[in-house]
Amino acid sequence: MNTWTCRNLIALISFLVISLPISAQEIIPLWPDGAPFHEGENHKEQPTLTAYLPDQENASNTAIIILPGGGYSHLAMDHEGIQVAAMLNELGITAFILRYRRGEDYPHPVPLTDAQRAIRLVRAQADSWNLESRKIGILGFSAGGHLASTTGTHFDFGNPDSKVKVERASSRPDFMILIYPVISMIEEFTHSGSRNNLLGADPDPELVERLSSEKQITPETPPTFLVHSSNDEAVPVENSIHFYMGLRNAGVPAEMHIYEEGPHGFGLAPDNPLLSSWPELLETWLRHGGMLN
Repeated sequence: MNTWTCRNLIALISFLVISLPISAQEIIPLWPDGAPFHEGENHKEQPTLTAYLPDQENASNTAIIILPGGGYSHLAMDHEGIQVAAMLNELGITAFILRYRRGEDYPHPVPLTDAQRAIRLVRAQADSWNLESRKIGILGFSAGGHLASTTGTHFDFGNPDSKVKVERASSRPDFMILIYPVISMIEEFTHSGSRNNLLGADPDPELVERLSSEKQITPETPPTFLVHSSNDEAVPVENSIHFYMGLRNAGVPAEMHIYEEGPHGFGLAPDNPLLSSWPELLETWLRHGGMLN
C-alpha cells in the first residue's frame, strides 16, 4: 500500500469515527453573552466553534481553526470541515471548525468579526486544551480562504485594558493555510458570488481595496502555505499567485503549490493521487516552521 493510499484510508477512518457523538467533540459559542451585529428577527444564527481533539498520545500543542468555503452563502462542512479536522487530528493537531455568519444578513464586517473572535478565544483558553498560545493557525478553503487571509491582514494584538480575558488576546493567526482561496475583491479575478455576498452588488471602491488581501500585506502578515490548481474555473489561480508575490515582496515566509489540473473545491481529494498530496506537503511545511513537535 503506497503512502497516499494509506493516508487517505487513515483520513477516511478518522472521518467515520469523528462523525460519531464522541466526547472529544465540543461545541463552543463564540459570543455566549450575545453576538455583535445580531439584532432583528432575521439574525438568528449563532456562530460557534466545534473542537476536535487528537488522541493524547499523538497530540501536539498546535491548533488550527478551519474556515470551510461556500461563497459566503453556505458552508461546505463535510469535505472542507469535518474531513479536514480528522486529517489534522491524525497529525496531532487540535482542530476547530468555525461556523461563521455569512449571507445577505451578515455582510462585512460580520464574518471577519467572527473569525477574529475565534482566534482570540482559542488563544485565551489555550491552556485548557494543552495548546501553545503562539501556535494558533487558520486554514481556509475558497471563500473561507478569503476570510482567513483577511484575518491575517486585519488583526490587532488585543486590548490589554479589557476586563474580558478573550478581548485581551491577539487576533493574529500565527500561520495561514489557504486552499484555492478567494483573495481579491477586484473584479478582474475575484469570485463574483463571494464578493456580492460579502460586499453587496455595488460596493464602495475603498472597501473593495481594503478587502483585497493581496493589497493589505505587511511584514507582520503571518507565514502562509498556499494550494491552488491552474485551471480552477471558479476562483482563478491569480488569487493565490498575487498573494504569494505580495508575501514574497514583504519578506513574509510563504510556500505555494500550484497543480496543473484540478477542479475547484477538491478538499482532501481522496480519489486523486496528485491533488491528495497537499496534506503531506503541509505537514512538512508545519514541521519545518516549528509548528509541530
